[in-house]
Amino acid sequence: MAVTFVQTAVDLSVDLGPLRLPNPVTLASGTCGYGVELSDFLDLRRLGGVFTKGLTLLPRAGNAPERIAESPSGLINRIGLQNVGVDAFLSAKLPALAAFNVPVIANVAGATIDEYVMIVETLAEAVGLAAIELNVSCPNVDCGGIEFGVDAGRLAELVSAVRPRTPLPLIVKLTPNVTDIGEMARPAESAGADVLSAINTVTGLSVSPRLQDGRLSPTTTVRGGLSGPAIKPIALRCVWQAAQACRLPIIGIGGISSLDDMLAFFAVGASAIQIGTATFIEPGIGGRLTADLAEWLAAQGISRFAEVLPAREVQG
Repeated sequence: MAVTFVQTAVDLSVDLGPLRLPNPVTLASGTCGYGVELSDFLDLRRLGGVFTKGLTLLPRAGNAPERIAESPSGLINRIGLQNVGVDAFLSAKLPALAAFNVPVIANVAGATIDEYVMIVETLAEAVGLAAIELNVSCPNVDCGGIEFGVDAGRLAELVSAVRPRTPLPLIVKLTPNVTDIGEMARPAESAGADVLSAINTVTGLSVSPRLQDGRLSPTTTVRGGLSGPAIKPIALRCVWQAAQACRLPIIGIGGISSLDDMLAFFAVGASAIQIGTATFIEPGIGGRLTADLAEWLAAQGISRFAEVLPAREVQG
């Protein structure tokens, strides 16, 4: 099926290895549902892509409440990968997105390597899917996910197992909850990843203290992933480290809500970005930032977005 995208005076297209996007502005997994939910707020065709909610082999109800807490300049969530499961995604969610002519990237998560492989094999021949993003960085589940993202050997084993099971571009979503994210970027690259995305949420804790029997006690806690503007400096540092450690294209994520935010990520080595928590405040922000980027490039007399990306130099 031919896919047509909204055209602008400036060429915003970007090549992320084998994955070509009409522009570098995408919506992050877990923050935009399956994409269609935001179609009343923006023309999805204006986006570079939509990353779906994390998909598991079987449907998941997610964690019990409370599972969201506000934090200064951020949000802590422990949703727990609530999703419809890969089969329902293919039968109902993906066909609904097809009408919007936007690249769809399926984010997938598993408790074991075998589960990842089964999900990826199920998605491998899906019509209308542009790429697969391996979620190895979710801090909100009891097993799987982040177990692979914090162990270089396990990560390489997972990517090596998944890579031959799909012809689609393979993105690995890295966690910031490690000593050096570059040490995770290298094995992902050597095992066959095409693209990296960085970062997922930062592990955090929200506490509501109460005085009970003369002692302070945390009566309500939400332990999960911190997102939003609070993590942007961490995300920028991680993208910079990953860019120095490997040659893979990188999609930057973390606290992005303005043109300046996007430009900062591009300056440290990202070639595209994902917008996450900001969509809860401004559901149509993806369309606005795409327009802002096009206007800024035109004002600089630049006709192609790819021209502004700095040269990458891998260290070591």
